[in-house]
Amino acid sequence: MFNLSGSEVIVILLLALVVLGPEKLPEAIRKVGKTYGELKRMSSGFQQEFRAAIDEPMREMRSTADIVRSTIEDAATPAPPAPDLSGPDHPMLRDQPDALAVPPDDAPREPDGPAPTT
Repeated sequence: MFNLSGSEVIVILLLALVVLGPEKLPEAIRKVGKTYGELKRMSSGFQQEFRAAIDEPMREMRSTADIVRSTIEDAATPAPPAPDLSGPDHPMLRDQPDALAVPPDDAPREPDGPAPTT
């Protein structure tokens, strides 16, 4: 966290011994240790909360990306050929042979639109 080497820690402890004296130094070291431990716990708790807050949106983004990817892959896959509905052998047309029959040109047709009123 602070990147202190061994010699730097020794210099700091000697300086604290000179400033605080041998009676107050152990208590000061305990306080510094407790404060460092609390800071480390708070930092760890913050990191866990941050990860928890970020994980849910990241999961949603991944699932959305997977859905988009599968949709694109499905769209790229060629569709099977459509069944031939034009022949008289189609199951829906077997019972209705005249369903595809085209009326001759001279056959009377029903008028388009509403019937004239008199």
